[in-house]
Amino acid sequence: MTESPNYPNYPESASAGRPPGAPARPSTVEGAFWAFIASTVIGLVGGLLIFGNRDAIADALRNSNRQNGGGLTETQIDQAVNIAMITAVVIAVIIAALYLLFAFKLRAGRNWARIVLTVLTALQLISLLVGQSTIVGYVGVVAAVVGVVLSFMAPSNAYFATAKTIR
Repeated sequence: MTESPNYPNYPESASAGRPPGAPARPSTVEGAFWAFIASTVIGLVGGLLIFGNRDAIADALRNSNRQNGGGLTETQIDQAVNIAMITAVVIAVIIAALYLLFAFKLRAGRNWARIVLTVLTALQLISLLVGQSTIVGYVGVVAAVVGVVLSFMAPSNAYFATAKTIR
């Protein structure tokens, strides 16, 4: 095993598929990347599970409508439920796209992406503790927390520091 001046203790074969001068990506960064990918997929699944709760959402809106004087017709309630569901799915897709962008930037050695993912994970954890969630929400947060922990381990820190000096 030869020593690389940019990132010690990684074999030369680890440089395959990387641009010249780029540091070898440690397994902790790869693990963090895949944990954030898993969290993103789980979040999308959770966003799509809203379609299974359409009747419960409609019932809650009907009850609220009755308590407030019944100003909405059945058609308006159905439209409101459809708009709420579509909005939730669109928001889930936008958040998933941003998570993917940040995960790929993290994998490329961008420290700012690691910080953004840490902040988003903290917000996700706070919202989980404050509000109601499903098992899917808990699993998604656990995956994101694993990603944050892996992204701040010693090999990851060295990778981000080395990647910054190369740029």
